[in-house]
Amino acid sequence: MANYATHIAVGTVVSGALATLTVGADVIGPESIMAVTLAGVAGSVLPDIDLRDGRASTILFSGIAVFASFCVLFINAERFSLAELWILWLGSLVFVRYGLHALFYRIAVHRGVWHSLLAGLLWAGLTAIVFHDLLGRHPGVAWLGGGFMFIGYLTHLILDEIYSVDFLGNRLKASFGSALKIVDTRYPGHSLTMAMLTVLVLFLAPPMRPLVDAVSSPALWSGLNERLLPDGKWFGVIGGPANVALSLI
Repeated sequence: MANYATHIAVGTVVSGALATLTVGADVIGPESIMAVTLAGVAGSVLPDIDLRDGRASTILFSGIAVFASFCVLFINAERFSLAELWILWLGSLVFVRYGLHALFYRIAVHRGVWHSLLAGLLWAGLTAIVFHDLLGRHPGVAWLGGGFMFIGYLTHLILDEIYSVDFLGNRLKASFGSALKIVDTRYPGHSLTMAMLTVLVLFLAPPMRPLVDAVSSPALWSGLNERLLPDGKWFGVIGGPANVALSLI
């Protein structure tokens, strides 16, 4: 399997490339592009959340705990006193970071249900809900964040499969096929539970139609095609025969 640094590096490159296309398409504002890009980077390490005693899982659960505790704080900001809010914030932080963390590893198996496309779809739906319901983003932007999350997740799974091939020895390692799969058939109960959770999450998520309409718009692709290469000199300085040849096509 690829290490943590490799997943972060590749995930950042893939998310950055997608962000560049998004900026070129001019479909969301600059205040949202960073958020959806970070969703893609987060997706590139999330499959390792079930890695016991791993640095990636510790960092991920710490991040989830911080995010969840502030959600609890903001939701209850008008209902309780400052002392009560402090207790709620700290309690939810400790509960998620240590309580849920320990409970999760009692039932999780590395490269199990979390190393699957089904899990990626679950995280994409959760991301869309967070963007829409907690961050107040438009449904199209929310699902764009979900799409970045899913692609980052898929990048992780593909990278693990690539690292399962010993190119020098011309052989497949024992781990080949355990990372990239639709569902984990070894644990049907876990997979069924995740499938039901995914259906519930997609039901609660905002409508996906705005994103589908935006992505399928001919105007969007026409605009991207026009902006794909510079019109004349590269960076306003460098020009050459390649530009002339392209202009004649």
